[in-house]
Amino acid sequence: MKYVLVSGGVISGVGKGIIASSAGLLLKTMGLKVSSIKIDPYLNVDAGTMNPREHGEVYVLDDGGEVDLDLGNYERYLNITLTRENNITLGKIYSKVIEQERRGDYLGKTVQVVPHITGCIEEWIERVARVPVDDTAEEPDVCIIELGGTVGDIEGMPFVEALAELRRNLPRDDFMQIHVSYIPVVHGEQKTKPTQMAAKAVRSAGLIPDLIACRCEKPLEQATIDKIARFCQVPNPHVLAVRDMPSTYQVPILLSEQNLVPLMTTTLQLDRLPISPALQQSGAHTWETWRALTLGLQHLHETVEIVLVGKYLEQPDSYLSVTKSLEHAAMRCRRKLVIKYVDAEHLEPATLATDAAAFYKARHDLSTARGILIPGGFGGRGTEGMIAAANWAREKKVPYLGICLGMQVAVIEFARSVCGVPLPQASSAEFDSEDEDRVIVSMPEHHPGKLGGTMRLGLRATVWQPDTEWSKLRALYGLQSGSVNERHRHRYEVNPAYIERLQVKGLEFIGKDETGVRMEVVELREHPWFVGVQFHPEYLSRVLEPSKPYLGFIAAAAGMLGSVLGGGGREQGGVNGHARGHGLVNGDKMAY
Repeated sequence: MKYVLVSGGVISGVGKGIIASSAGLLLKTMGLKVSSIKIDPYLNVDAGTMNPREHGEVYVLDDGGEVDLDLGNYERYLNITLTRENNITLGKIYSKVIEQERRGDYLGKTVQVVPHITGCIEEWIERVARVPVDDTAEEPDVCIIELGGTVGDIEGMPFVEALAELRRNLPRDDFMQIHVSYIPVVHGEQKTKPTQMAAKAVRSAGLIPDLIACRCEKPLEQATIDKIARFCQVPNPHVLAVRDMPSTYQVPILLSEQNLVPLMTTTLQLDRLPISPALQQSGAHTWETWRALTLGLQHLHETVEIVLVGKYLEQPDSYLSVTKSLEHAAMRCRRKLVIKYVDAEHLEPATLATDAAAFYKARHDLSTARGILIPGGFGGRGTEGMIAAANWAREKKVPYLGICLGMQVAVIEFARSVCGVPLPQASSAEFDSEDEDRVIVSMPEHHPGKLGGTMRLGLRATVWQPDTEWSKLRALYGLQSGSVNERHRHRYEVNPAYIERLQVKGLEFIGKDETGVRMEVVELREHPWFVGVQFHPEYLSRVLEPSKPYLGFIAAAAGMLGSVLGGGGREQGGVNGHARGHGLVNGDKMAY
């Protein structure tokens, strides 16, 4: 097993995740099997209860793990399926060690950070790194480890010590480190001192960077490269200039041009690993397709403009998987994507009284959009604005995609406007009460008294209903499949008592769960594209295999749905006999 550690210095949020994913992609193009681990040095057990306005989105895995959004990057770039154990948090480690201590596993010893916490981390990494994560079902050749935060953060020091121990215990050619730093520009001059000090801090902690990846806005000057190499004690070719690119999907190409593959091959002796000819051929094809898809993005001239009506717009990463899925679909359609973000509260009448300019701007953006998307969210804040957006999309025949809460909002709007269901019934139990007569109700079995990890989570089947061959969405998934598997994260659902009344008026529930009780997909037949899904298809969207709901939405907004449907919805890899969907989050009492 080979390990590639990606660490960071100077500041956080400079692109360690993209660089780690890009390095993994380049290894896969060689025919190697690659896994990934993300280390988050916070005390939360997982990311499930974190506010998306502060931390960004919560990414959900097949096994229901609620994890850091960087695991989404790994899955999207590497086309792998990870588990909750691929995200290590300080909370998980301390919980495990304390549980072992209470059980008496340490035989009366004094339990300490070193060696017990660090030993637990090291054991966890070595165990999880060997778990198969791709279609080969074989042990990976290389594991990419991303250390969150920056080296020197007090909460991350147990992980730094554990990784230093891991490096010491492994053969020299089984471990390499890429340290990501930031090169600021002051009065036009590229400054290297922050990177020098970051490298010094890493070395003092027991780690030795093999490569220095320098994030910069413009290409590095030769004098800057020379100085970084000299003071960070690496050869000049081991200094990588990771400049801003038109698209993050072009970063693997940038790193390839700077010989990252030969550098990793030499450092890790990768040429000594046995590589399957079939995987080599597959890797070469993936790289050819990736280059063809991403290199011409800046030259696309035809645009498709959509509006995302959300409630966590202060944090750019709150809807990261959603925006990435839109990008994947736009790339497939060869359109330049333009996303306008509209705060859902700005569409509500109350805003007209307090900030008329914001209200009219939001209404203008909504009314001029080629497509309207409403993603998930927690609580009732902004939901009346979302309902107004769904009403506009339905009545004006604007392509609409509702994800999780976005589907429930569409059902509420239809119940009010078409079925005549009065308030407060035409609402959600999440928004105003716990009454059982609401159109949207809670799922009691998912309310065991605590919030963390208690929603309906993970990969679950959606069964297509009889006589739904007319559905545009089902056609994209492939009419031959009787069901599709997608990832879920919700605690509320459509009230079964209202289903017949809604369907009689034209809102058709074309997909349900395996029991036939829970509604999974709604679609309007006489509409260019009006689809709501209870699941989160963005979690299974891949760069080279866009999510079907997002692909249909973008194609409809671009006026080319007919040609996309004409190409046929290719069958996707099955899971337990179901088609696997390629592609925050439903209402919850967190009420952010």
